[in-house]
Amino acid sequence: MKQAITYELLHEDKNSGARRGVVHTPHGDIQTPVFMPVGTQATVKSMTPEEVKGLGAQIILSNTYHLYLRPGEKIVKEAGGLHKFMNWDKPILTDCGGFQVFS
Repeated sequence: MKQAITYELLHEDKNSGARRGVVHTPHGDIQTPVFMPVGTQATVKSMTPEEVKGLGAQIILSNTYHLYLRPGEKIVKEAGGLHKFMNWDKPILTDCGGFQVFS
């Protein structure tokens, strides 16, 4: 059974409503707000996963549509899934690519 993704509110500003919290995922926690490097095709350009982690990245954004086109579902699956394909053991957020499909 997969673990649920939950959000823990740590603080809310009374004046602006801005919030600080933690998103708990099976692959690790994400402090929010968060800077999320973009690895559209499963890699952050010009950086190794170790370098991205060294910058303090807690999560990477990728794009499902771009990965579907290249390298393709079969290659990602053969690698053991997206985390193994990317050599990234922390959380990944994937954009569906709907904008790219219809533009």
